[in-house]
Amino acid sequence: MGTAEFDIVITGGRVIDPETGLDATRSVGIRGGSVAAISDGELAGEQVLDARGHVVTPGFIDLHCHTQSLPGDRIQAFDGVTTTLELESGILPVADWYAQQARAGRAINYGTSASWSFARIAELNPQMGDPQPSIAYFQEAYRYSDWQHAVATREQIERILGRLEQGLAEGALGIGINNGYVPAAGVHEMSLVADLAARHDVPTFTHIQFMSNIDPASSQEAYLRLIAYAATSGAHMHICHLNSTSLRDIERCAQLISVAQQHGLKITVEAYPYGAASTVVGAAFLADPCYCERTGSTWSDIVLNATGQAVRDEAELRQVQKDEPGQPIIWHFLSPETDPDDQRLLDLSVLYPGGAIASDAMPWERPGHVLVEGDVWPLPTDAVAHPRSAGTFARFFARYVTGRRLIDLPDAVAKCTLIPAQILSSATATAARKGRLQVGADADIAVFDVDAFEDRATFAEPTHPSAGMAHLLVGGVPLIRDGALDTTARAGAPVRGTRAATT
Repeated sequence: MGTAEFDIVITGGRVIDPETGLDATRSVGIRGGSVAAISDGELAGEQVLDARGHVVTPGFIDLHCHTQSLPGDRIQAFDGVTTTLELESGILPVADWYAQQARAGRAINYGTSASWSFARIAELNPQMGDPQPSIAYFQEAYRYSDWQHAVATREQIERILGRLEQGLAEGALGIGINNGYVPAAGVHEMSLVADLAARHDVPTFTHIQFMSNIDPASSQEAYLRLIAYAATSGAHMHICHLNSTSLRDIERCAQLISVAQQHGLKITVEAYPYGAASTVVGAAFLADPCYCERTGSTWSDIVLNATGQAVRDEAELRQVQKDEPGQPIIWHFLSPETDPDDQRLLDLSVLYPGGAIASDAMPWERPGHVLVEGDVWPLPTDAVAHPRSAGTFARFFARYVTGRRLIDLPDAVAKCTLIPAQILSSATATAARKGRLQVGADADIAVFDVDAFEDRATFAEPTHPSAGMAHLLVGGVPLIRDGALDTTARAGAPVRGTRAATT
């Protein structure tokens, strides 16, 4: 065959590029971390990966992942993810976080937004000190209340905006607005945050302010506020987890968003294919004494991660909130497995036209709330997190593509690749090279058996990796080959915002 022209060749697979519409059997040649050729003939490579009987797609881009660690990367790799981003909550200081990730080494690509909630914690609860680039800073803040329940002064708002602007200058991919955890944040503050995002032409990644089926302070009201921020500022407002924040009002909330988009507002959405959310027990909506009435849930719909047991009653929940307000929980807000109408509502969010799939993956913890970090594989069997941390994308394909056949394969691929890249297009030049499988694109590539691609993580046993992933490449480096993980691979690279170069 002669001298190999490419570093790696992926041969004989069904190659799908959601941007050009390519969907055909092709060979893919990779050189220097990029796609160098796509051919209907043979290509010569130093390494050859057999993709016969498999689909070959761009690697998935997860816009919403709190599991920013090497073990988290590894389990997401089996789910097809090659780029994992902390955008809803975000981080501060941004430069420190990127440096921390580089020192630790990452298996897949990573990035963050600038965290509005971290900035607010530092300004309204100064006893927390300056922000630290860790989710532990956010969890510890639940021991204080001003950042959640006090209206910021004009001076505090200016300092919050200054911290966010500094984060953008350090490479943040936008502004993370965890508004649902701060019910007291005023319209004045939020409109100025939206103005800042518009001025820098970056998205906001927003957990809407309220979660309730009934007024006042309903999910519908929160979406209308977000629509108003987009209309008055011109900012791109990205909505995180349309499913869990809409609760049982998904149909009406989706209608409001669709009409706003038809009027030209920059609003995008994401969802994950579960009827259960995950948060901390100190979340503001759980403190509402009318929680059951407002959410259509019961106290027993809340499961404590530490014990795996459902909360018995309100008294138990209030005690846990007092003793350990940062403890993670799983909250079953819909019952799609047993209620056909709940499944219909979940489908509306997952299949929202132009919407992305995103996991909202939670950090892995061992008993005693010890984070699973460092060079760990496999995940310890006593580690806990929502199963979406392991199986979101495989579950989407298994239940919506090969299962009930509600969406065609190319369109499903787009929701995991091209659409997330387009959402990031104003934030980073890197987005133009991701979410696509064409010459010049980054060689972030997933090769999987679509008929076998399914989630294996459950609520009882969440650490099981997804099945069906044959090969996964990050920057042209095989992380998974023939179904086996290379635990030495550290090809993950930072995805930084373009504002860092111009601010």
